[in-house]
Amino acid sequence: MKLNSEKGEINITSEVFTNIAGVAATNCYGVKGMAMRSKTDGLVHLLRRESMGKGVKVYQNEDGTVSIELHIIVENGVNLVAVCRSIMSEVRYVVTKNTGAQVSAVDVFVDSMVI
Repeated sequence: MKLNSEKGEINITSEVFTNIAGVAATNCYGVKGMAMRSKTDGLVHLLRRESMGKGVKVYQNEDGTVSIELHIIVENGVNLVAVCRSIMSEVRYVVTKNTGAQVSAVDVFVDSMVI
């Protein structure tokens, strides 16, 4: 993504967005971690901190905004609506604060629940 300012141009790779969004999401209450569905067996796997970017997809829109898709695993007994709203708000705030890019959408997919 390219951001223009009066002093020049800034290029931010999608890996930066995935790392920032992944850390922001996993710091929210009730989130056990990021998830990835295996293509071979179809099971959902909990990702480690080093590879949590695989549970995040970032799309650059034509209007210069960013859309983020998160796949998460939550703890048992949490209010899913409250957790997802918290994640959406936190990710939007942290990404905008750290990169300066406007976030148009944050979509949260709860892939599994740890019991």
